[in-house]
Amino acid sequence: MKPTRIRDLLAMAAVAAVIGHLLVRMTYGSLPAFPVPAGATLGVLGLAEVIAGNLLRARIQRRPGSRPVQPLVAARAVLVAQASARGGALVAGLWAGLLAYVLPMSGEISAAAGDAVAAGVGLACSLGLVGGALWLEHCCRTPDDDSSAEP
Repeated sequence: MKPTRIRDLLAMAAVAAVIGHLLVRMTYGSLPAFPVPAGATLGVLGLAEVIAGNLLRARIQRRPGSRPVQPLVAARAVLVAQASARGGALVAGLWAGLLAYVLPMSGEISAAAGDAVAAGVGLACSLGLVGGALWLEHCCRTPDDDSSAEP
């Protein structure tokens, strides 16, 4: 299994941002207002992945008082981390596309100002999920894993 590459996540986010921006541009007048806490769930998931990564890291490094990790548990955690990183990148791109559309209008239209705040919160929480997922994936490496030396 290869580690997640940042450039792949950036490419996915960029494509999603363009698609999201185009969709919002075509349908913004018929969309309901975006609630501010709409993207907060992703931030909670990112925090949970950071906590899980720290717990798994202690077990993988065999710190005193921790049980060893079974290989399937670590493999499942890596799969969750990679899926979360990709999903978070896609959603971050969609929030960025919305933000790019509503931010220039936020001074003139009050609905756009509210949507800009919601898009900013969603973007920040999506990036938090990506960061948590990358941390979880990093924590699942074994101490003798030298895959970080790969280009």
